Amino acid sequence: MPQHPNTMNHLTIGTRTSRLAMWQTEHIISLLQAAWPGLECRIEPFVTKGDKTLDQPLPQIGGKGLFTWELESALRDGRIHLAVHSLKDLPVENAPGLTLGAIVGRADVRDALIGRTLDDLPLNAVVGTSSLRRQAQLRRLRPDVEVRSIRGNVETRIRKVTEGQYDAAILAAAGVTRLNLERHIGQYLPLDAMLPAPGQGALAIQCRADDAQTLELLAAIHNLNVAAAVTAERAFLNGLGGGCATPVAAYAELTNGELRLVGLVSALDGKRQIRVSGAGTDGRALGQKLAEEALTQGAREILGHV
Repeated sequence: MPQHPNTMNHLTIGTRTSRLAMWQTEHIISLLQAAWPGLECRIEPFVTKGDKTLDQPLPQIGGKGLFTWELESALRDGRIHLAVHSLKDLPVENAPGLTLGAIVGRADVRDALIGRTLDDLPLNAVVGTSSLRRQAQLRRLRPDVEVRSIRGNVETRIRKVTEGQYDAAILAAAGVTRLNLERHIGQYLPLDAMLPAPGQGALAIQCRADDAQTLELLAAIHNLNVAAAVTAERAFLNGLGGGCATPVAAYAELTNGELRLVGLVSALDGKRQIRVSGAGTDGRALGQKLAEEALTQGAREILGHV
């Protein structure tokens, strides 16, 4: 049985307060306690600025760092040992003094249409999403629909559809299935129609870069295969100079030691899209290479208009 590094036997874990964030945190605790029997974990809940500011679309109020700032401050202050995030919510660059101690198992990477299928959507239907990536790809599939910002946790967004405020909404399938709310999914959107956000479906655990004890605990649950795939996706986003709030999508799979990556940059109306793909063994290099291909094909111009 492994011994805790330097007899460290407790962790304080920061998390947002939504049911999904709590599920993710409890999932990480179960993995850690299976790897390190006797490890005690305490949850410290946080309400972030992104959770409080629900009346504006995300891109207008600063993108995804809104969901991480309070947790990152608590890590640096030493109030918590680690923070659990959906990887797609984390900026590509590590925050000062912090690092990703582990990336763990990936759920369904697809997006899901809540309430209807694409074919069932009436003409000029109102579809809820605050993601420019989803908006751009949806407009290519259904140019007639009206895209409206939708905010709130998974349950709140589903309720807004069931109450009729929206005809449908697009959510990450991972969050819906983790909460056992699959009954509300009208359609899992295929990857050739709706490519996911870089890192979608994977969980990331953030800690202090100099916290050797916590890093050693986390190493036991780090998933190398998932990490290789999401590293390629995030390198593609980074190579474009894109943050989380841009119409950029990427998905990589590791098969027999080789990564296959597909990347997408889209105009918001969906009319112009640049799709690149390639294979390699080094995720960071592959993502950078495909980003450069996309840039030579006009991605900078598309992103400059967003």
